[in-house]
Amino acid sequence: MHDPILLKVQIRDVQFGVNVKVVEPVNIYGCQIGDECFIGPFVEIQKEVNIGSRTKIQSHSFVCELVTIGDDCFIGHGVMFVNDLFSTGGPARGDKTKWKSTQIGNHVSIGSNATILPVTICDHAVIGAGAMVTKDISIPGIYAGNPAKLIRPL
Repeated sequence: MHDPILLKVQIRDVQFGVNVKVVEPVNIYGCQIGDECFIGPFVEIQKEVNIGSRTKIQSHSFVCELVTIGDDCFIGHGVMFVNDLFSTGGPARGDKTKWKSTQIGNHVSIGSNATILPVTICDHAVIGAGAMVTKDISIPGIYAGNPAKLIRPL
């Protein structure tokens, strides 16, 4: 029997804006979080992530490297961002040159348990709960389904 290497959840190397609220436990490192944001419990935000001001990220969400989220956004419970599309048939295994970035505009709401692949989502979009966003969204509106489709423009 061997003892495992234990890594603790932590907050390190984070540039916080003013009046940011974080509910522990969280794992947040190497990122920037704007003014007046809220980060719920059991959230992981990885390095090189930028989160705009007044954005709320609810519990159990995962924001991977290379994600930018704008101002005044809402990220529901259990939202998963993806940066590795398994372009070679499996995980990139640390080869970050194969990872892709995600850009979320301002005033975007993403419902619980949505999955966001590497895409660009324009300002004023609403992504329904459980949606799978696989392509860029360039028209403000409400999107739902797998893959997410425009339900109605806003």
